[in-house]
Amino acid sequence: QEHLRFYLTGVFNVRKGKLALPVNRWSRRHVTLSGTCFIVSSVKYAHTGKMHILPLIGGKVEEVRRHSHCLAFSSSGPQSQTYYISYDSYTEHLRWHRQAAKIVSQRVSSVDLSCCSLEELPSQLFYSQDLTHLNLKHNYLTGLTHLTRFCRLRSLNLSNNALSDFPLAVCDITSLTELNLQGNLLTSLPSALGTMHNLQTLLLDGNSLNSLPAELGSLEALTYLGLSFNLFSSVPPALERLRGMERLCLAGNQLSSLDMVGLQWLPHRHIDLRLNRLQRVVVGEAGLLSHVAQLDVRDAGLEELDVRTLSRLELLRCDRNTLTLLRVSGLALKGLHTAQNELRALEVFPVPESLTVVDVSRNHLDCVPDWVCESTRLEVLDISHNNIKELPIRLFCSASLRKVLVGCNSLRRLPERLEKSQLEVLDVQHNLLTELPHNLFIKAQSLRYLNASANKLECLPPASLSEEGLSSLQELYLTNNSLTDKSVPLLTGHAHLRVLHLAYNQLQTFPASKMARLEQLEELDLSGNRLRAVPTTILSCRHMHTLSAHSNNITVFPEVLQLQDMKCVDLSCNELCEVVLPESLPAKLQELDLTGNPRLNLDHRSLELEGPGEPAVWSHGYTEASGVNNKLCVAALALDSFRGSREALYGVFDGDRNVEVPYLLQCTMGDVLAEELHKSKNQEDYMTNTFLTMQRKLGTAGQRLGGSAALCHIRHGLVAPSDRGGGGCFTVTAANVGRCQAVLCRDGKALPLSTTHTVRQQSEYQRARQHHAIITEDNKVNGVTDSTRIMGYSFLCPAVTPRPHVSTVTLTPQDEFFILASRGLWDTMSTCEAVEAVRNVPDSLAAAKKLCTLAQGYGCPDSLCAVVVQLSITEDCCCCEPPPPPPTDGTLPLPPPAMGTGSEVSSEVSTSEMSSEVGSTASSDEPANQTEKGVALGGRGGVLGRGAGVYGGGRASFQRQYSGALSDNGLDSEDEEPIAGVFSNGSRVEVEADIHCLRARGQEVGPGETGAGLCVIGGEAQLGAGSGSGSASRTLGGTLGRKGRGNGSVACQGRSQDVIEEVGDAPVRKQGGYFNAPAQPDPDDKLVIPPELEEEIREIMKQQQEQSQTHPQGRSIRTGENTGKGGDTGITQLTECVGPM
Repeated sequence: QEHLRFYLTGVFNVRKGKLALPVNRWSRRHVTLSGTCFIVSSVKYAHTGKMHILPLIGGKVEEVRRHSHCLAFSSSGPQSQTYYISYDSYTEHLRWHRQAAKIVSQRVSSVDLSCCSLEELPSQLFYSQDLTHLNLKHNYLTGLTHLTRFCRLRSLNLSNNALSDFPLAVCDITSLTELNLQGNLLTSLPSALGTMHNLQTLLLDGNSLNSLPAELGSLEALTYLGLSFNLFSSVPPALERLRGMERLCLAGNQLSSLDMVGLQWLPHRHIDLRLNRLQRVVVGEAGLLSHVAQLDVRDAGLEELDVRTLSRLELLRCDRNTLTLLRVSGLALKGLHTAQNELRALEVFPVPESLTVVDVSRNHLDCVPDWVCESTRLEVLDISHNNIKELPIRLFCSASLRKVLVGCNSLRRLPERLEKSQLEVLDVQHNLLTELPHNLFIKAQSLRYLNASANKLECLPPASLSEEGLSSLQELYLTNNSLTDKSVPLLTGHAHLRVLHLAYNQLQTFPASKMARLEQLEELDLSGNRLRAVPTTILSCRHMHTLSAHSNNITVFPEVLQLQDMKCVDLSCNELCEVVLPESLPAKLQELDLTGNPRLNLDHRSLELEGPGEPAVWSHGYTEASGVNNKLCVAALALDSFRGSREALYGVFDGDRNVEVPYLLQCTMGDVLAEELHKSKNQEDYMTNTFLTMQRKLGTAGQRLGGSAALCHIRHGLVAPSDRGGGGCFTVTAANVGRCQAVLCRDGKALPLSTTHTVRQQSEYQRARQHHAIITEDNKVNGVTDSTRIMGYSFLCPAVTPRPHVSTVTLTPQDEFFILASRGLWDTMSTCEAVEAVRNVPDSLAAAKKLCTLAQGYGCPDSLCAVVVQLSITEDCCCCEPPPPPPTDGTLPLPPPAMGTGSEVSSEVSTSEMSSEVGSTASSDEPANQTEKGVALGGRGGVLGRGAGVYGGGRASFQRQYSGALSDNGLDSEDEEPIAGVFSNGSRVEVEADIHCLRARGQEVGPGETGAGLCVIGGEAQLGAGSGSGSASRTLGGTLGRKGRGNGSVACQGRSQDVIEEVGDAPVRKQGGYFNAPAQPDPDDKLVIPPELEEEIREIMKQQQEQSQTHPQGRSIRTGENTGKGGDTGITQLTECVGPM
């Protein structure tokens, strides 16, 4: 688009200054007319040398008569400059003159100087006399007397300037129609405000006003007046004279009653009284209140509400109160929103004939009111999260009803009668249904979405009476039921089905002939069943992009990689013993997850070293999944050995819609915590200091973006023998901000370790109001975030703070596991439900995957992240000696290099590197013409290695994604560094080989260069070194995304606008939100290999190199016998042949 801005350009004779002065001579220069600027530069260095830029708006362009084909360009202002240009022809002269004349005739009408830390108006601003819109918000302005010079100003924004007095100069700007003074410290308004007769919009929200001058009533043109979040205790009398206003905005004030009598004399149709403490309702006369059409009393503390006197009320919003009884007039009612109350009765009379939307979710209703079924125009009905046991027979007979949400009730059956149903969306999840109506799909032919997850379904109704059905169903969610193989043939009648979730049922087979008929299928989830194979006819589903079949008994790798649209394949936690990859992988492939397959080994005997190992007191599994927006905005941190074998650190980070903040927290927070532990004198404050320090290190990314975070730190501590209570030597300290939470399972019961901070908590609301924050209608602080404590968003400080909630619990033998998860998981299930769902799942990786799969099946559209940590606290733990104290020589103990999972990266930054703050956060440039693909295959988990893989020429290291589980919290020797391809883990030494069989798009892989980074790993799913040299690759954990991960190991995201300014080898932000760890020294220079293993390891590497030369075509992965000791999975050798591509 740049070339479109270059109107004219060329090389001409140029002279600066006055023509009469002999000192000014003509010179050959490169001249450009771009946008609204005139640019003069050197001919030789036109784009790199010094440039003279002349703004032309408001300036002049004139013909110079004493010279042929000459123009004079002049800028505006008292310090204007003039350039003379001599053209070679009259044609050039005429073309430049016409174009420049258009530019100089333009006028600046809008100026934005917000967030510039201004204390006074810049003098350059007054060059533009035709200014109509001026934005000065978020500054420190005091003197505003010169504003009167803008005689044509129509819109002025002075919000958030800490003004304690109303600027009187504003009253003299008679042309002003919009004035914004939100978020200041105003306590009163001047009477001169009544002279601004053209004023139409006046915003005074977020101040300290408790009265209005009577002169304000003379502003006849005023149509909107914002008085929310002030100190009004009653409706100001001056509002009675403002007959042109339609909205009364008094949210967040100190009104104690809803006075209907007072509303009689007001002209407003829309009444907003949110977030007041309304203790009583004063009833008025119905005939005098017919003008009120909308009433908003959300979060007002009401216990009862009777608004039948509002006979013409069209919309009522009374969510998030403590209402037990509600009475409403239905004469003109169109929308009724009463969610999150304690309603047991809801009276609407007469039957509303215009009602279209009803939301009575999260109440205590035990039946559907009769007037709901009699509303002939009702389109949307949400009665979820109540105590309803039965639905009226005539509910589904409505010809207007399009969407019904009745999830989380106690329904045992649905009405069988379905006549003329136009239903498009039906959600009946979390009930007690054993079957669906037999004619559901036959009568409701418009049904596009059905969610019946978390019921007791054993069978499904037929799609049609004949093979050529008319079913319109596109999305079907049946997760967590009791469906058997008999249900599968009934799915084939839904020819338009795109999304099918059958996870955690009792399926043993999926007939190939039935799969072949689901040709439009795009997303299939068969996880948590008893399948032994995925049907080969899945190749008929040519639009398939996501396949999840983890936690089954699958032994044969399906041929799904032949589908060109395939993005994500999750076959983890199965019994795969052989994987055959096609010659070319799908171009869109982002993730292939084969972790947790104990029978999938490499054909190599494991090498073992006998040595002392620490007891496995805890083990973890984690998974991540992207949302429907195709972005992975979550990250996990999992360190089984943190600062030594007797400590562990786990974390979950959620950026909502941004990827930068979660990955910055993942990369840095472990190191910050280690540093705080090292220097903190008060051990009780180290977790709080970690969050506050991390806020500072977020830099510029933390100014405009934010994210939730939850950390759990396990550590060993001495306690008195009388206080042990059966095992008290380990404690877990949990801290969280935002919506990420942690819960501990103690003796089968959920014990919350965290809490959420929102404006619904009175203490948090008062704290936010003390700092003049505004709560918008969606309950967000200044319309940005619904959490009052969160990482980032520093521009909202101090209303929004990163100070976490911290709790410490002593672990006992009754503690089974704890869960950390992101916001999306807790929005779909309670802590008790999450604990119950995975309590009987012994494998932590399978447990984490189950939680995310259930959340997706329950309709979660957001990114998901879950970490499950299994605990094995015994009496013996209390007799363990505590770890040695941290070194006092200034060295900071960091996590050992060979431990951790894919998300266990704390950026590997040393103490000296971490001492420098992260100044800003932004993406680095991506390598040109490269495509990154990451595939993780392996056994019980994914253990992070420090190997390096390099693209051609060593320009960039590849990235990989996988889920991980680790059950060994042993500690490697600090004196050893891993050799490329060899990893030490506890008491084992494992040999790993990389396969680089992909080439960059449009590039050949030359000799000695690796491909685009396909890494196939077996045994413990280690990630290690590939051929070539370069910076060490930082690996991140991942699991299947709901709609195909958009920032996985393949797909490149848009470039971020931030940069991490770290010294030395700080993590570098890569495309898609990932980071590369700092470059490591050559391990061959430092590694000391035991003599008894040196020859054996060299021989293994030699054999592998010979095999890669003998097989020029094809790729295969075969398994060998498990020769590991102590139940550990052995590592077998991987054979790979890479041919020219």
